[in-house]
Amino acid sequence: MSTAAHTLRPATRRDLPAILALLADEDRVVDPATVVVTEAYERAFHAIDTDPRNELLVLADTDADADGTVVGCLQATYIPGLGKGGAERALLEAVRIRADRRGGGLGRILMALAIDRARSRDCALVQLTSNKQREAAHRFYAGLGFVRSHDGFKLAL
Repeated sequence: MSTAAHTLRPATRRDLPAILALLADEDRVVDPATVVVTEAYERAFHAIDTDPRNELLVLADTDADADGTVVGCLQATYIPGLGKGGAERALLEAVRIRADRRGGGLGRILMALAIDRARSRDCALVQLTSNKQREAAHRFYAGLGFVRSHDGFKLAL
């Protein structure tokens, strides 16, 4: 899926340092060349990449002046369930836009393309969680039509 200047595509192993750089620090740009790709990251990438219910997706520049730079990412997990008439739901996690590229509409592009992918799988809904301190992200998601409907709970193991 793509726009005139950006493509949302499944991540390849070559994208892993850029994805980890996006996840490393939300407030600044991390050079992917400085990221250490550990064996644990390799295993996790392989598990996601080979699971048909998971997609690690990257938003990459594709216009004439761009070099295919990864500017955003997310993980989509498609969950079967008995609710919603037995339809799948899409869970979006690790949604990031590179810090120096925010504010120009890339987040909207990333989310619109991800939502289109969920629709193409006949998902009944798209859901996500966001850290309570990410107030700007909450406003962004609300602006896209997401509604706060549940409280989330986590148990670290």
